[in-house]
Formats: sequence, C-alpha cells, structure tokens
Amino acid sequence: MTAAARPRRQGFWALFAFPGVAWLTLFFLVPIYAVLAAAFGRTDPLLRILQPQWNPLDWDFAVFRNVVDRVFTDDLWKVFRRTFSFVFLALLGCCLVGYPVAYYVARKASRWRGVLLAALVLPFWISYLMRMLAWVNLLQTDGYVNRVLEWLHIFSGPRNWLDGDWPTVVIGLIYGYVPFFILPLYAALERIDGRLLEAGRDLGANAFATFMRITLPLSVPGLLAASVTTILPMSGDYYTNTYLTSGSPRTEMVGNQIEFYLRGSSQPQTGASLVLILMAFLFVLMVYYLVSTIRIQRAADR
Repeated sequence: MTAAARPRRQGFWALFAFPGVAWLTLFFLVPIYAVLAAAFGRTDPLLRILQPQWNPLDWDFAVFRNVVDRVFTDDLWKVFRRTFSFVFLALLGCCLVGYPVAYYVARKASRWRGVLLAALVLPFWISYLMRMLAWVNLLQTDGYVNRVLEWLHIFSGPRNWLDGDWPTVVIGLIYGYVPFFILPLYAALERIDGRLLEAGRDLGANAFATFMRITLPLSVPGLLAASVTTILPMSGDYYTNTYLTSGSPRTEMVGNQIEFYLRGSSQPQTGASLVLILMAFLFVLMVYYLVSTIRIQRAADR
C-alpha cells in the first residue's frame, strides 16, 4: 500500500465507524447528564416531584453533600460496605468457577469448543429476572435444593434459604454474573501461544509449573478485564437481593437503596446522588484497570 493510499483508507474506516461511535457516545453521555441534572436539581416541596435542573449554573449541591456525609458516616456506609463485601466474595467465586471453565474451553476442548461457547452464551438469552425467579423455586423450603441436601443427610430438615442469608445472595451473584467473567478470560487464554507452553515442558517443567509460570502470568490481563466486566454490573445489582431474600434489610445492597429512593420514596434526589457516588467508586476501579493494563502492555513490549 502506498503512503498516499494509507491515509485515504484510514479516513474511510474512521468515517465508517463514526455513526456507531456517535451513537454510543450520545447514549452514554446523555444518561449521565440526566443523572447529574436529577441529583443537583430540586424536589417540589408540595408534590414531592423531582424537578431536574438542566442548567449547570443553577445546580444545587445541598442534597448531594448530605448523601456523601451519610455514605461515609452513617447507615449508608454499612450498605456500601456490605455491597462491596458481597461483590468481592462473588468475584472470588466467579474466579474459582470461571477460570477452570475458561481454561478448559480455551486450551483443552478444541473439538467441542463451539458447543461449549454456545452453552456459555446461552444464559444471555434469558433475562436475569427469570433466572433469579427460577432460583427462588429451587431454594424454597420444599425446593429441589433442600430435597437433595436432605437425601444426602447434610441437613436433617428443610432450610429456609430465602430468609435473608448472605450466602444466598453471593451464590445468586456468582450464578448470574459468572458468564461475564468467563468470556473475557477465555479470550485471553485462547490467545496464549502454545509454543510457549511447549518450550516450558521441553525445559523440564511439569504441568503445574507450566501453568504457574507461563499460563497464569499471561492470563493476568484477561483476569483484570473479566474482573472489571463482572464488578461493574454486580455493584448495581438489586434483583438478587430482592428476589432471593425477599428484599431483606440484612442483605440490602446499594442497588436496592437506589431503587427504593428513585421509585418507592419521595427523595429521588437521594437516589440520583447514590448513583453518582457508586459511579465514582467504579470510575476509580476503571482508572486502576486502565493503568494496570498499560503497565502490563509496556512490560510485554520491552
């Protein structure tokens, strides 16, 4: 390709991508600005109806400052701490479940890879709400989970799993979001050059040493991407607690608080402020992910 043709081709692809990029940018920035207008707007004192303030010069930060104080000093801090604890435990569970599955599909299941990938994508065909409702039936007092546990003599009687127990929420989060963890990790593991693994074995490394010294370090970018892809939606989840524990206050997450303030109370500004605070926490996570990815890429290029 000549030097004159290269800019023309790059310009063509930039023009070709412009509508999609503009669409994604528009529907990313507009909702964020709508949340800002709601959080920094005002609530009608009589009708208790939210009145968004679209002019940044007239934004009122009083409610937002009050919510920030509550997050770091009051009851809302317990909700944030509980949310991040659940997310951390669920992320560990996703790693324990998802890494072996992603490794097997990427490195071992060459014959059945297409079928297994289709099986991993299959949960996305069913709404998250329907999957949680299916778990409600399984975890009921007379559900199949209790029947199997009683048959195995693990419990002498039925256990009420839906009575606000935190393990139920964590298991629900793992089940709901483990596909988000597996797919990015699979992509990273599948890109690992098999010749590196063969070289390790030729140098006398056994399977465990090859995995620890070659496969695991090379899969770190995929682990980071999988973690971020899982943490982002999991942090705002409210279906899991709502349906698996009947909205128990003992397992309440930030998403439940946001849903309550935006839909079930007369304080929608508080809900919008909680959205902004949660986004700020997740933005810090995204910055950490991007910085870590850049450092890993620079180290690999040396």
